[in-house]
Amino acid sequence: MRKFFRMATAATLSVGLLAACGGQDDAAPAPDQADGDTEQIGSEDAEVELVFWEFGNTGYDVLIEEYVAENPHVSINLQNSDMNDLHDNLFTSISAGSGAPDIAMVETGSIERFKTATDAFENLYDFGASDVEGDFLDWVWRNGESADGSIQFGLPTDIGPTVMFYRTDVFEEAGFESSPEAVSELVATWDDFRDVAEQIQETTGKLMSDSAELIYNSRRDQATQQYFNTDNELIVDDHDQIRSAFTYAGELLQDNLVGDIELWTAEWFAGMGGDYAVMLAPAWMQGIIKDNEPEEGVWSITTMPEGAGNWGGSYLTVPSETEHAEEAYAFIEWLTAPEQQLKAFLGYGLFPSTPAVYEMEEFASFTDDYFGGIATAQIFGEAAQAVEPVYKGRNYYPVDDEFHEALDNIAGGADIDAEWEEALVRINRILERQQ
Repeated sequence: MRKFFRMATAATLSVGLLAACGGQDDAAPAPDQADGDTEQIGSEDAEVELVFWEFGNTGYDVLIEEYVAENPHVSINLQNSDMNDLHDNLFTSISAGSGAPDIAMVETGSIERFKTATDAFENLYDFGASDVEGDFLDWVWRNGESADGSIQFGLPTDIGPTVMFYRTDVFEEAGFESSPEAVSELVATWDDFRDVAEQIQETTGKLMSDSAELIYNSRRDQATQQYFNTDNELIVDDHDQIRSAFTYAGELLQDNLVGDIELWTAEWFAGMGGDYAVMLAPAWMQGIIKDNEPEEGVWSITTMPEGAGNWGGSYLTVPSETEHAEEAYAFIEWLTAPEQQLKAFLGYGLFPSTPAVYEMEEFASFTDDYFGGIATAQIFGEAAQAVEPVYKGRNYYPVDDEFHEALDNIAGGADIDAEWEEALVRINRILERQQ
């Protein structure tokens, strides 16, 4: 059942992309994105209207009001919908050759699938994107490029640098100091992580973490190579980083040191009240933790063992169907500039992809009483700068799903080595069908 829910979105997107790349003449008309929330911002008499598809709670409407006040010749039709619906509608639109917006937000995990539809998007290098490349974290910029670096598909908005959220009360019950500095030193390596997990289990009876899946994801995201090379060839047998991540997570499961709690379930949310010691998660998880554990000062934040990863974020793309490419690019360049990214962070918690923000006083001095008054922005900023760029490939999610499925089987008592081999068999079958 878990695999079904994880793969449903990926399957839908893959089907849409096949249509987009196939150039079918009888493609169905694009669905109306306006089924979500729509807001017209700017003068009705503006010379140019830009249709902007977004998802999530970005607060961009406030920034757009500022932009159109400075650029009265532009109005923006902001249409907000569910992330998966937006992606599906965008695929359908570019397949049909009609109905695409002037600007489309694409989640970072889906950008690779859209990259295969090269002609469907403007190359932002043609509009001067190289001039702002230095404003962004290198790994974020590279993720938005084509494999050969000749095409930039989108300008990065927010990101999701991953850290270690931890329960101070659980660490103290286990006999450890609970300051971020002390916990960072205590859990500096993944070997340390296991040692601390054993002591917490022995002294408190609690799990170290909620999910082996998040342990695996964290180590996967620290790898300098993951599933594919830039020729989209499967390489997990050519280096040991993914196998090591898989085995490590599987052993923690077998030894009952981490849980097998399904993410986004009632049990998972309830567990934030003290059932486990740590959660390896991105910046945007702060609000979710606050919603499920009302007591302040119990959860805190520190660095993850051996580096950082990234979970989430998005890009602003310009579909080539637009008749206002220059105006669309001018707007997204303004919206993703450091000054606007600081406003988005302070107003709505979107974590900046522009490191210049990390040096700004309002960011550097930002603290959060809920997490014990620590400088949370600084911790996430340090994590963001520690992320390594890595090529994912268009089949990243189907492969990732199979390794998650294998971890589920290990939680049910299956053998680690056997599950690795069986996952590879399933993966190769999937890749053969997509050739």
